Amino acid sequence: MICKLRLQNFKRFENQSLEFGALTLLSGLNGMGKSSVLQSLLLLRQSYQQGLLESTGLALNGDLVRIGTARDALFEDAKEDKIGLVLAFENGNEAIWQFAYNPKADILGLASPAVPPETYQTSLFGDHFQYLQAERLGPRTSFAMSDFQVRQHRQLGTMGEYTAHFLSIFRDSEIPNSTLSHPQAKSLNLLSQVEAWLSEISPGTRIHIIDSPGMDLVSLQYSFGLSKEYRATNVGFGITYTLPVITAILSAKPGALLLLENPEAHLHPKGQARMGNLLAQTSAQDVQIILETHSDHVLNGIRLAVHGGNLDSEAVRLHFFQRNEVISPQMNRRGRIDQWPDGFFDEWDNSLAALLQPIEE
Repeated sequence: MICKLRLQNFKRFENQSLEFGALTLLSGLNGMGKSSVLQSLLLLRQSYQQGLLESTGLALNGDLVRIGTARDALFEDAKEDKIGLVLAFENGNEAIWQFAYNPKADILGLASPAVPPETYQTSLFGDHFQYLQAERLGPRTSFAMSDFQVRQHRQLGTMGEYTAHFLSIFRDSEIPNSTLSHPQAKSLNLLSQVEAWLSEISPGTRIHIIDSPGMDLVSLQYSFGLSKEYRATNVGFGITYTLPVITAILSAKPGALLLLENPEAHLHPKGQARMGNLLAQTSAQDVQIILETHSDHVLNGIRLAVHGGNLDSEAVRLHFFQRNEVISPQMNRRGRIDQWPDGFFDEWDNSLAALLQPIEE
């Protein structure tokens, strides 16, 4: 598990360290650097996959992340033309990458790395990894297949584009963590569990998968209770949008790493809270989750999981990004948080206070 990340001269950060837990929640106003934290990890993975990280430098643009130019990656007021990315792991190992900026060629070349060889055996660089970006695929008449991504590497795609194919292949496989089994599920099989957890969003949801291997396409239809089957395009947006997130969570094996952006998108408040609770329960089963969210309901779902004893409060890390600093509130075993800086999931309290103010008749 990754325990700490240090960013030096990377994007908006001159020198920033962040502690990670089994479940790490990144929050804050837009444009404050939350996504840059995820991008730093994705850059390392992307560069490794392209065969550059151990010899040449950073692959700034690829399937996982697109930074642009080397100048875009370098902190605007950097005192030296160098970017540093440092990871600390729970086994005590520390991996240090230094990248020198060449302004003429506009590249970031590898300089003086200090990386234990076993670093590249961790989940960040292997197949026990999923990244789902904020912009996922919504309802479609069909979805793409990829034997390479799905069968060989068990990937859902950054937009969740291979989720239907993944469910088609692994629908009858038991979920790795039986403690996540939904009480209403018919079995421990992945498809049954996904349907049961989706029913928290829309009761009675059933998923029907139609393979068209000759066209390298797979379609999804949904039914509800005894209803007929509906095309995905005729069903609420939130179900298809959430499907990759639930699939990634339930299929994650112990030791896996999940990077998730806005898993609450298009969910109603109860669904968001249940999502937070599910994320918390998953992270208690040796799955590390780094989560970017704007949802107080997701946060409260996590707090309730801690309060209910489903997750140790020591496993949770909260980071709130402001323009000039990162504040890291602490959560106790009752799910209570020790500080609420301005803007940290306090908008409803502010609105309620305004509504309670007397008005002139």
